Amino acid sequence: MTAIRVLLVDDDPLVRAGLSFMMGGADDIEIVGEAADGGEVEALVDRTRPHVVLMDIRMPAVDGLTATESLRRREDAPQVVVLTTFHADEQVLRALRAGAAGFVLKDTPPAEIVAAVRRVAAGDPVLSPAVTRQLMAHAAGAATDTRRTRARERVADLNDREREVAVAVGRGLANAEIAAELYMSVATVKTHVSRILAKLGLNNRVQIALLAHDAGLLEEPGDH
Repeated sequence: MTAIRVLLVDDDPLVRAGLSFMMGGADDIEIVGEAADGGEVEALVDRTRPHVVLMDIRMPAVDGLTATESLRRREDAPQVVVLTTFHADEQVLRALRAGAAGFVLKDTPPAEIVAAVRRVAAGDPVLSPAVTRQLMAHAAGAATDTRRTRARERVADLNDREREVAVAVGRGLANAEIAAELYMSVATVKTHVSRILAKLGLNNRVQIALLAHDAGLLEEPGDH
């Protein structure tokens, strides 16, 4: 099995040392590099080719948000997991809109951070339904009229079935739950999710959830 290559980005050397020690014990994870600032990230990614970047948001020169946005614009973009001390704030939301696959709190138990890296490397987001709902609630104050109009224009490209799946993703449901609710197979749900991502030019289901929220779809459960 190929080891998951991880890059650590945090301005606190103690945090980096702790993460490195914690993950070094996992047979399937290899720490390929460390950075103390977002400005070092692109060159390190070129050199080390990580699968996953653990990215602190608050750093002195180039913050993790800016670094995430520039990383996710790359064709060969690694997955990004944001490290934060806050459950839901505007910077976390911006990182998720930019394409981060999820976030973990810095005081998360070591085994859970390792599990989050494994999930992201496998293509799954690291947001539980509860956290997704919390983020949606936080985003409620951030959905401006302009953002809502733009989001509605984008979701207009979806057909009825894709729209139903997008709403279910926005509610934080897993594929098996969506399959049961909409009477389709898990494989069909995955196909719909892939089509939604391709049609809307999104990176992951976290972005689907945020777009569904911005468009007001989560307020209209009966509207197809």
